[in-house]
Amino acid sequence: MKHSRQLLTAISLIVGSLVLGGCSSNTALPSATSRASLTTDVNNYQYLIGPGDTLTIFVWRNPEISGNFTVRPDGKVTTSLVEDVEVAGRTPTMLARQLEEQLSTYINNPRVTVSVQRFVGPFSEQVRVIGEATNPQAINYIQHMTLLDLMIAVGGLTEFANGNNAKLVRVVNGEQRSFELDIEDLITEGDISKNVDILPGDIIIIPEAWF
Repeated sequence: MKHSRQLLTAISLIVGSLVLGGCSSNTALPSATSRASLTTDVNNYQYLIGPGDTLTIFVWRNPEISGNFTVRPDGKVTTSLVEDVEVAGRTPTMLARQLEEQLSTYINNPRVTVSVQRFVGPFSEQVRVIGEATNPQAINYIQHMTLLDLMIAVGGLTEFANGNNAKLVRVVNGEQRSFELDIEDLITEGDISKNVDILPGDIIIIPEAWF
Protein backbone atom coordinates (compact mmCIF):
# COMPACT_ATOMS: atom_id res chain seq x y z
CA MET A 1 0.00 0.00 0.00
CA LYS A 2 2.84 2.33 0.90
CA HIS A 3 4.55 1.71 -2.43
CA SER A 4 1.27 2.30 -4.28
CA ARG A 5 0.84 5.71 -2.62
CA GLN A 6 4.43 6.63 -3.45
CA LEU A 7 3.88 5.59 -7.07
CA LEU A 8 0.67 7.67 -7.31
CA THR A 9 2.48 10.69 -5.81
CA ALA A 10 5.32 10.36 -8.31
CA ILE A 11 2.89 10.11 -11.23
CA SER A 12 1.00 13.19 -9.98
CA LEU A 13 4.25 15.19 -9.80
CA ILE A 14 5.22 14.14 -13.33
CA VAL A 15 1.79 15.03 -14.75
CA GLY A 16 1.80 18.34 -12.89
CA SER A 17 5.20 19.27 -14.29
CA LEU A 18 4.06 18.42 -17.81
CA VAL A 19 0.95 20.58 -17.44
CA LEU A 20 2.91 23.51 -16.03
CA GLY A 21 5.50 23.10 -18.75
CA GLY A 22 2.79 23.23 -21.39
CA CYS A 23 1.29 26.36 -19.83
CA SER A 24 4.60 28.23 -19.70
CA SER A 25 5.06 28.47 -23.44
CA ASN A 26 7.40 31.17 -24.72
CA THR A 27 5.25 31.75 -27.81
CA ALA A 28 4.31 35.43 -27.95
CA LEU A 29 0.73 36.46 -28.59
CA PRO A 30 0.15 38.39 -31.83
CA SER A 31 -0.29 42.14 -31.51
CA ALA A 32 -3.79 43.60 -31.67
CA THR A 33 -4.86 44.58 -35.18
CA SER A 34 -4.73 48.32 -35.85
CA ARG A 35 -7.76 49.37 -37.88
CA ALA A 36 -7.75 52.75 -39.57
CA SER A 37 -11.04 54.60 -39.41
CA LEU A 38 -12.81 55.78 -42.55
CA THR A 39 -12.95 59.18 -40.84
CA THR A 40 -9.64 60.96 -41.33
CA ASP A 41 -11.07 64.49 -41.29
CA VAL A 42 -13.23 65.94 -38.51
CA ASN A 43 -15.45 67.56 -41.15
CA ASN A 44 -16.18 64.28 -42.89
CA TYR A 45 -17.32 61.92 -40.13
CA GLN A 46 -18.65 58.60 -41.40
CA TYR A 47 -20.55 56.50 -38.87
CA LEU A 48 -19.77 52.79 -39.12
CA ILE A 49 -22.28 50.11 -38.13
CA GLY A 50 -21.23 47.86 -35.26
CA PRO A 51 -22.47 44.90 -33.19
CA GLY A 52 -25.46 45.85 -31.06
CA ASP A 53 -26.75 48.47 -33.49
CA THR A 54 -30.42 48.30 -34.43
CA LEU A 55 -30.97 48.81 -38.16
CA THR A 56 -34.10 49.64 -40.09
CA ILE A 57 -33.80 48.12 -43.55
CA PHE A 58 -36.48 49.31 -45.96
CA VAL A 59 -36.87 47.67 -49.38
CA TRP A 60 -39.11 49.81 -51.59
CA ARG A 61 -42.37 48.04 -52.55
CA ASN A 62 -41.32 44.98 -50.55
CA PRO A 63 -42.57 45.49 -46.96
CA GLU A 64 -42.52 41.75 -46.30
CA ILE A 65 -38.71 41.73 -46.34
CA SER A 66 -38.27 45.12 -44.69
CA GLY A 67 -37.96 45.51 -40.93
CA ASN A 68 -35.77 46.15 -37.90
CA PHE A 69 -32.67 44.04 -37.35
CA THR A 70 -30.14 43.89 -34.51
CA VAL A 71 -26.52 43.39 -35.50
CA ARG A 72 -25.18 40.22 -33.90
CA PRO A 73 -21.84 40.08 -31.99
CA ASP A 74 -20.25 38.61 -35.14
CA GLY A 75 -21.20 41.77 -37.07
CA LYS A 76 -23.89 40.13 -39.20
CA VAL A 77 -27.68 40.21 -39.62
CA THR A 78 -30.07 37.74 -41.19
CA THR A 79 -32.84 39.06 -43.45
CA SER A 80 -35.81 37.29 -44.99
CA LEU A 81 -34.01 36.62 -48.28
CA VAL A 82 -30.31 36.94 -47.50
CA GLU A 83 -28.72 35.11 -44.57
CA ASP A 84 -25.65 36.21 -42.62
CA VAL A 85 -25.13 39.62 -44.21
CA GLU A 86 -21.85 41.17 -43.06
CA VAL A 87 -22.78 44.69 -41.94
CA ALA A 88 -20.26 45.76 -39.27
CA GLY A 89 -17.69 48.29 -40.42
CA ARG A 90 -19.91 49.64 -43.21
CA THR A 91 -21.72 52.95 -43.43
CA PRO A 92 -25.52 52.74 -43.81
CA THR A 93 -25.19 53.87 -47.45
CA MET A 94 -22.55 51.24 -48.20
CA LEU A 95 -24.78 48.57 -46.68
CA ALA A 96 -27.80 49.74 -48.70
CA ARG A 97 -25.86 49.38 -51.97
CA GLN A 98 -24.57 45.96 -50.88
CA LEU A 99 -28.08 44.74 -50.11
CA GLU A 100 -29.38 46.00 -53.44
CA GLU A 101 -26.76 43.90 -55.20
CA GLN A 102 -27.55 40.81 -53.14
CA LEU A 103 -31.35 41.20 -53.43
CA SER A 104 -31.16 41.68 -57.20
CA THR A 105 -31.02 37.88 -57.43
CA TYR A 106 -34.59 37.72 -56.13
CA ILE A 107 -36.07 41.17 -56.87
CA ASN A 108 -36.03 43.20 -60.06
CA ASN A 109 -34.18 46.49 -59.55
CA PRO A 110 -34.41 46.65 -55.70
CA ARG A 111 -34.19 50.01 -53.90
CA VAL A 112 -32.92 49.84 -50.32
CA THR A 113 -32.47 52.41 -47.57
CA VAL A 114 -30.75 51.70 -44.25
CA SER A 115 -31.06 53.79 -41.09
CA VAL A 116 -29.63 53.25 -37.62
CA GLN A 117 -32.06 53.40 -34.70
CA ARG A 118 -29.74 52.40 -31.84
CA PHE A 119 -26.12 53.47 -32.03
CA VAL A 120 -23.31 51.37 -30.59
CA GLY A 121 -20.71 51.19 -33.35
CA PRO A 122 -17.61 48.99 -33.63
CA PHE A 123 -14.98 48.93 -30.88
CA SER A 124 -12.38 50.19 -33.34
CA GLU A 125 -14.28 53.51 -33.63
CA GLN A 126 -14.43 54.19 -29.88
CA VAL A 127 -12.11 56.71 -28.24
CA ARG A 128 -10.23 55.30 -25.23
CA VAL A 129 -8.70 57.15 -22.30
CA ILE A 130 -6.38 55.14 -20.07
CA GLY A 131 -4.07 55.94 -17.18
CA GLU A 132 -4.46 58.83 -14.75
CA ALA A 133 -7.90 60.08 -15.75
CA THR A 134 -10.55 60.30 -13.04
CA ASN A 135 -12.79 57.87 -14.91
CA PRO A 136 -10.72 56.15 -17.63
CA GLN A 137 -13.04 54.56 -20.15
CA ALA A 138 -13.97 53.95 -23.78
CA ILE A 139 -16.35 56.54 -25.25
CA ASN A 140 -18.39 56.46 -28.43
CA TYR A 141 -17.10 59.07 -30.85
CA ILE A 142 -19.22 62.12 -31.64
CA GLN A 143 -18.53 64.35 -34.63
CA HIS A 144 -16.26 67.33 -33.87
CA MET A 145 -15.19 65.86 -30.51
CA THR A 146 -12.14 67.63 -29.08
CA LEU A 147 -9.61 66.76 -26.39
CA LEU A 148 -11.38 69.13 -23.99
CA ASP A 149 -14.73 67.40 -24.61
CA LEU A 150 -13.08 64.05 -23.96
CA MET A 151 -11.44 65.15 -20.70
CA ILE A 152 -14.75 66.55 -19.42
CA ALA A 153 -16.36 63.17 -20.21
CA VAL A 154 -13.73 61.27 -18.15
CA GLY A 155 -13.79 63.74 -15.26
CA GLY A 156 -10.40 65.36 -15.86
CA LEU A 157 -7.04 64.33 -14.42
CA THR A 158 -6.23 62.66 -11.11
CA GLU A 159 -3.93 64.40 -8.62
CA PHE A 160 -1.18 61.98 -9.63
CA ALA A 161 -1.38 62.64 -13.38
CA ASN A 162 1.43 63.98 -15.54
CA GLY A 163 -0.95 65.60 -18.01
CA ASN A 164 1.74 67.40 -19.99
CA ASN A 165 3.44 64.12 -20.80
CA ALA A 166 0.31 62.46 -22.19
CA LYS A 167 0.22 60.76 -25.58
CA LEU A 168 -2.35 60.39 -28.32
CA VAL A 169 -2.04 57.18 -30.34
CA ARG A 170 -3.71 57.27 -33.77
CA VAL A 171 -3.68 54.95 -36.78
CA VAL A 172 -2.47 56.92 -39.81
CA ASN A 173 -2.20 55.15 -43.17
CA GLY A 174 -2.36 51.76 -41.44
CA GLU A 175 0.38 52.54 -38.90
CA GLN A 176 0.15 53.65 -35.28
CA ARG A 177 1.61 57.08 -34.62
CA SER A 178 2.11 58.85 -31.29
CA PHE A 179 1.52 62.56 -30.65
CA GLU A 180 2.35 64.60 -27.54
CA LEU A 181 -0.44 66.26 -25.56
CA ASP A 182 -0.37 69.03 -22.95
CA ILE A 183 -3.56 68.16 -21.09
CA GLU A 184 -2.55 69.85 -17.84
CA ASP A 185 -1.99 73.20 -19.58
CA LEU A 186 -5.35 72.81 -21.29
CA ILE A 187 -7.31 72.01 -18.12
CA THR A 188 -5.54 73.86 -15.29
CA GLU A 189 -4.14 76.83 -17.22
CA GLY A 190 -7.01 77.18 -19.66
CA ASP A 191 -4.62 77.19 -22.61
CA ILE A 192 -7.09 76.54 -25.43
CA SER A 193 -4.22 76.38 -27.94
CA LYS A 194 -3.53 72.91 -26.46
CA ASN A 195 -6.98 71.69 -27.45
CA VAL A 196 -6.92 69.32 -30.45
CA ASP A 197 -9.45 67.46 -32.56
CA ILE A 198 -10.14 63.82 -31.73
CA LEU A 199 -10.84 61.15 -34.36
CA PRO A 200 -12.53 57.74 -34.07
CA GLY A 201 -10.18 55.08 -32.73
CA ASP A 202 -7.86 57.50 -30.90
CA ILE A 203 -6.23 56.32 -27.66
CA ILE A 204 -5.21 58.83 -24.97
CA ILE A 205 -2.54 57.62 -22.53
CA ILE A 206 -2.03 59.68 -19.36
CA PRO A 207 1.01 58.66 -17.30
CA GLU A 208 1.55 59.04 -13.56
CA ALA A 209 3.79 61.88 -12.40
CA TRP A 210 7.09 61.17 -10.65
CA PHE A 211 7.25 63.30 -7.53
